Parts: sequence; C-alpha cells; structure tokens
Amino acid sequence: MQSKFYITAILFCLAITSAISQPSVSKSRVKPQIPKIIFDTDMGPDYDDIGAIAVLHALAAKGECEILATVASDGHVSIAPVIELFNSYYLKPNIPIGVPGKTAPNFPSGNNWNEVLLKQYKAEALKDKKHKAAVEVYREVLARAKDNSVTIVTVGFLSNISDLLDSKPDKFSSLSGIDLVKKKVKNWVAMAGAFPQGREFNVERDAAAGFNAINKWPKPILFSGFEIGDKIFTGGKVSKNGSAGSPVAWGFAYNLRTYLGKEEQNRQSWDETAVLCAVRNPSKYFYVNGPGKFVVDKGGNNTWDPDVNANHYFLSHKYPYQKIADVLDELMMFEPKK
Repeated sequence: MQSKFYITAILFCLAITSAISQPSVSKSRVKPQIPKIIFDTDMGPDYDDIGAIAVLHALAAKGECEILATVASDGHVSIAPVIELFNSYYLKPNIPIGVPGKTAPNFPSGNNWNEVLLKQYKAEALKDKKHKAAVEVYREVLARAKDNSVTIVTVGFLSNISDLLDSKPDKFSSLSGIDLVKKKVKNWVAMAGAFPQGREFNVERDAAAGFNAINKWPKPILFSGFEIGDKIFTGGKVSKNGSAGSPVAWGFAYNLRTYLGKEEQNRQSWDETAVLCAVRNPSKYFYVNGPGKFVVDKGGNNTWDPDVNANHYFLSHKYPYQKIADVLDELMMFEPKK
C-alpha cells in the first residue's frame, strides 16, 4: 500500500510541476508545424477535384497548411492548365505544376468540363505552356524540404507516385526515389481503394502504377476509400452562392447541370475528404482504422488485412454525413480577396 501511494504521489507531483512550468514557455516562440502539402490530382474526369483544390486553398489561406506543389496525374492537355487556372484564382500563380509521364492515363471528362472551363475564363493559351514533369517537381520540392516534413495527398491516379519511387538520383538529390521519400515525406493521404475490399477507379485505372506505388511506399499511408466520399454530398452551396467570378462556383454549376446528363443538387465528395484529412486531424471527422495492410493486386483489386502492420490506415464514418458536408461546403465557399 505504501509503495503504491509513493508512486502515485510522485506522478501527481510531476503533473503539477509540468502544469506550473508550462506557462514559462513563451507562446510566441512556439511556431506551429503546419502540413507542407504536395497535391497530386487527375483534375477529372469527375469534378470533385474542383472542390478538393478549393478546400486546399481555403485551408492554406487560413494558415493551416502550405502548398508546395500541385501536380497532374492525368496527361490530357487540359489538366495542368486547369490546375494553373485555380492556383492563379487563389492568388498563388507561382506554385509549381507538373505533368505525368507518358504511361499515365490521358483522357478528359465525359462532358469536357476542363476545356469548357478554360474557354469560359479565356485561359486556352495555358494549354500551350510547357510544364515540368511531375516526377521532376516532386524531386525538386522534396530535396529542398526539411526531413520528415511533407504530406503528399493524391486524389487521382497513382502514376506519379510510382514514377517518383522508381526515380534515380539527379541534379536535385543524390538519393533514389525511395530513399528521398524515406527522408523527406512524413505521410501520404490517398483517395484510393474501397474497404474492407473492392475495386476503385484511382487504383485500377493505372493498375500497374497502383501496384508498384502501394507495395514500394516506405512511409505511413492514410486511405480515404470510395465509401467515404460516396456518402458526403457537396457543391450545391457554392454553385448557387459563389461569386460570379469564381471558377469553383462556375465549375460546380456547369457540372451539376451536365455531368450526368441530368440536374443534380450536389455531388459526392471523394477528393475533398482526402484533402481535409491531409491538413486537419482526421480523427476529428472520422474513425481512423489500423494499422493494417492495403493489399492490392496487379489488376487493381484491393483488400484490407488487419493482421499485418504495414503502417496503413483507413477512414470510416463517425458522424452523420451532413456534418462533414457542411464543413466542406463552408471551405469551398472561400474566395480570395483581390
């Protein structure tokens, strides 16, 4: 009994000492470590990518993250220009933009919204601009970054991640792609897969890249699976209440009318949820399951193995869907002050 009391007393004193000494640390000297984001998007063929880049820029404007680069995983000529259009709208025209390699998927959306958006904002000339290769942007940005500091969020194909991991030493770094990721990347958040098993578009569309990327990746991965965004509907608010000059408002309004050939009030929020959880604490919005292993085959089919610790995690729903939709809709309403 005396021994137990003695240990308890010591722990209590340590707690009090910590509480008393805490205020002596100047808050002004404690700089919060905000996520440093590389955003990797197919910017189509669906249009939840519009919401994703809007959410990302809104969070950056709030000081919650820093956008290091925005790269395209779809090789269609309209994709990188649309990313550049959005970066410029949010007053960040100098964010590096990259385009994928030749083996990446290359197609527009079914209703051609990327091309129509560029035409609407008189930005067709951006298609003539030459952008760097995505893997080059990755290596350059990572080489400059502090160790274990970068969060990569993918809301498209895994083509660029695969190319990064297979990349060789270059003028930016003497490290291989895998070693560069080990040193510089903190974690990867991916809108990918279905849980506990399934076949999801971002993984299966470039199945070879998905298989290579998942199996070689050396750091933690958090998956926002198909079933997460499929239940959260957003976009109607910004389409109706966004300003006349907002490409986000225009993009949602156009797609809600035309994407499925019928009028929609809102759209699923697959990509937006991944961005939200890459920047903010995901457990604030969802349950985080794991660790386990995301097992993917060469055809793009996936299963979840809870008995193997590969440092993989996945989200599952915690709240009524509308609660998360309200958070995303409010972020998507953000507009820069010109």
